[in-house]
Amino acid sequence: MRQLLTRAKSLSLAATVLILTAAGSGASAQLSHQPAASEPTLQTVPVPAASGMANAAATPALDLDPAPAVNAATLTQLVARQPQAEEVSSEINCLAGAVYFEARNETLDGQLAVARVVVARSRSGRFPDSYCGVVYQPSQFSFIHGGAMPVINHGSAGWHRALAIAEIAHDGSWQSPVEGAMFFHSARISPRWHRQRVARIDNHVFYR
Repeated sequence: MRQLLTRAKSLSLAATVLILTAAGSGASAQLSHQPAASEPTLQTVPVPAASGMANAAATPALDLDPAPAVNAATLTQLVARQPQAEEVSSEINCLAGAVYFEARNETLDGQLAVARVVVARSRSGRFPDSYCGVVYQPSQFSFIHGGAMPVINHGSAGWHRALAIAEIAHDGSWQSPVEGAMFFHSARISPRWHRQRVARIDNHVFYR
């Protein structure tokens, strides 16, 4: 009888050890295969510092409504936002003609510079007081022949850009580096003028 009790205790103890061992192995296996939970990390995206028009142009805001042209971040944007009028005044046509024939293959800055010279002359009191008067003044613009302007391709992108630049120059809605200049010549020549040089933009040199 004593032997039977001793044997029963031994079997019970062995079963207890097996249960504890199995539970430990299962937890260990679970820990070894399931990664520990970690807190989510926040990904930060660098935001460019506001440093003027260049950054504004690189990350333009989404416009639900067309923004006023004066709020354009670049001259390119301002030109793109100019409305194309069905009818254009003779004065704007003359101003755009000067841009078209003098600088249509240049940058927008170069085109605006030419236009602002015409505007400055018309307001100076030293030249005719209209854009057409300035453009058609004898011996001033080399593209004028016999008192007439050459034929313009009015359907071309160059003409539409010239019209937009003429409107911008007329409104003064974008400042040119040559503000105040009333003279310019091709960079290919050196007339040795005794005038204050303002800047060279593309193929023209500008003077006050």
